[in-house]
Amino acid sequence: MTTNYTQYLFDYFHSSPAIIQISWLISAILLLAVVVLIGYLKYVRARLRNKGRIINTYQKKYESDLIEYLYAGEEGDELSLQQQQIITYLKKCAKNRLKKRIIIKTLLKLRNEISGETADAIQKLYYNLNFIGEAEAKLNSKKWSVIANGISELAQFDIKEVHEKIIVHINHPKKEVRREIQFYLVKLFSFDGLSFLDILQTQLSEWDQIQLLEVLQRKNSLNLPDLTNWLQSSNESVISFTLKLAKIFNQYEIKEQVIQLFNHPNIAIRIEAIELVSPLGFHEATAILKKDSINRSTEEIIAILKMGEKMFTNEDIAFVSEFINHHNYEIKQSAELIMHSIDPEDTYTIHINRKKDEQYEGLDLTKAG
Repeated sequence: MTTNYTQYLFDYFHSSPAIIQISWLISAILLLAVVVLIGYLKYVRARLRNKGRIINTYQKKYESDLIEYLYAGEEGDELSLQQQQIITYLKKCAKNRLKKRIIIKTLLKLRNEISGETADAIQKLYYNLNFIGEAEAKLNSKKWSVIANGISELAQFDIKEVHEKIIVHINHPKKEVRREIQFYLVKLFSFDGLSFLDILQTQLSEWDQIQLLEVLQRKNSLNLPDLTNWLQSSNESVISFTLKLAKIFNQYEIKEQVIQLFNHPNIAIRIEAIELVSPLGFHEATAILKKDSINRSTEEIIAILKMGEKMFTNEDIAFVSEFINHHNYEIKQSAELIMHSIDPEDTYTIHINRKKDEQYEGLDLTKAG
C-alpha cells in the first residue's frame, strides 16, 4: 500500500507542470533548511549551557584559590610556599584562553570588592602571573579590538607604567581604541591624564566628553592644569571640552581667552563661550557682547539674553528693550523676562502694546461688525 502511494506521488510529480515541480522542490528545500536550523539552534543552546556550567565551576574554583592566596601571605613582600604553589597552578591554567579569561574576571571581581593592602595583593598577583606582559603585547596587535581589550584590562588593574606605549595610539582610526585610551589616562592620572588633548587630532565626541567629565568629578582633585593652550587648540572638540571643564571646576582665570572665543569661526564654540559668562561671573564680557550683538546670529542673541537673565541690571534696559518686539519668540520671551526681573512694575508694557493700540485707533468698538 505504501509503495503504491509513493509511486502515485512520484508519477504525479513527473506529470505535473514545471512550475508545480519547482514549487515542490523549493518547499522541500525550505522544510529541510528549517529542520537543520532547529537542530543547529538546539546544539548551540546545549553547548552554551554546558559552557556556562564549565565557566561557573572554574570561577568558583579560582575564586577559592585566590582567597586562599590572599590569606596565605606572610609578613613583608616575600611570597609563602603556598602562594608560590597557587601562582604556579594559575599560570598553568592560564595557558588555556578560556581559563585565563575566567582568572582575570575573578581577579577583577575580588579587586572591586576589597580595598587597601588586599587590593594591592591582587594587583601584585596580576604582575606575578605575567598578565601585564600579555596585555602589553596586545598593544602591538594589528586588530583594533585586541588593542582596545588590552588597554581596558590595563586600566582596570591600574597599570600606570605602560602609559607611554598606550598614548601613541591616541589618534587611532577606531574611536573604540581612542575611547579606551582616554578613559585609561583620566582614570589613572586624573587631570594630568588630560595631556592627551595637546596631541589629539580626532574629534572628541559629546558622549566621550561627558564620560571623561564624570570620571574627573569623582576624583575630587583641585590640581587642574592650565587651560589656556587647549582654548587655542585647532581641534574644536578640545575647545568645547575645555569650556566644559572651566564651567564645572570654576576656572575664573581664563576670562580673556573666553572673550576671544566670542569671535571664533565656529558658531557652536561662540555660543558655548557666551554661555560660560554667567556661571563664571565675567561681568566685563557683557558690554562686549552688547556692543556687537547686531552682527550676531539668532542663536547667539538667544544665548546673550539667556546670560542676561542672571546678569543684566538697570543699565541694560535700553539694550534689552530692543528685543521686546522681536519676531523670534524665544528672544522676545527672554527679553520680557529680563525686563520684568529688572522692573517688576512692568512699565515697559506700554511700549510693547503701543503698536497693537494704534491698530484700533479711530475704530468704534461698540458697534458690531
